[in-house]
Amino acid sequence: MPVLTKDMVASLVATGGSARVNEAVTPKFKKGDTVKTRNPNPTGHTRLPRYVRGKVGVIQSDHGVFVFPDASAHGKGPAPQHLYTVRFTAREVFGPEAGAKDAIFADLWDAYLDPA
Repeated sequence: MPVLTKDMVASLVATGGSARVNEAVTPKFKKGDTVKTRNPNPTGHTRLPRYVRGKVGVIQSDHGVFVFPDASAHGKGPAPQHLYTVRFTAREVFGPEAGAKDAIFADLWDAYLDPA
């Protein structure tokens, strides 16, 4: 993905820009796998929401391979990884008072996940 210049902004705003990459990266997980999110405390930005850090969820879908924003934003290249939708029960995220039938869905990269 090229560096964004001011000349590119109007076109990207009008048409959108995808961070999907056409690279063969072996997925670490498949639909139905139980995973646990890591709990990093980076000094910079991460797309891993704090409220799901250290929580256990289930892979709902694999969206394919995308640029890993945590690496790309810090000039470390695209570091392509699979992006998954992970389902967490509301009780896992918010505690026993949360609705028993409620769930939270988060789109998360390989680097954020470990097998549970």
